[in-house]
Parts: sequence; C-alpha cells; structure tokens
Amino acid sequence: MALPDDLPISESLAVFFGVAGFQWLVSGQAGLIDAIVPALLFGASVFAIRRWRERKRREDES
Repeated sequence: MALPDDLPISESLAVFFGVAGFQWLVSGQAGLIDAIVPALLFGASVFAIRRWRERKRREDES
C-alpha cells in the first residue's frame, strides 16, 4: 500500500521538534505526548487543507 504524496511528514516533524525543543529549553525536559499531540493536529489540518484545495482545483478545471 503506497502512501499519498501529500502527507505532511516534514511539517509534522518540524512541529514536533519545535515543541519538544522549546519545552527542553524552557523546563529542561521534553514531554513526548505534549509534543506529539500538536504535531499530529497540525499534520492532520495540513493534510485536510491540501485535499480540500486539490478537490477545489479539480472542480474548477471541469
């Protein structure tokens, strides 16, 4: 099973490392769940927006 080309893997990783790094700098420790949740939410929203834009573009072409 192939993964879709529009998965926001790099964007999600960037949010994960950004949140984890900020937590580590501020409090000296990074919470795994505290960094994964915003990364997954951001990735899901980017994925949904990309799908919506692609569907809208196809409708405009026809």
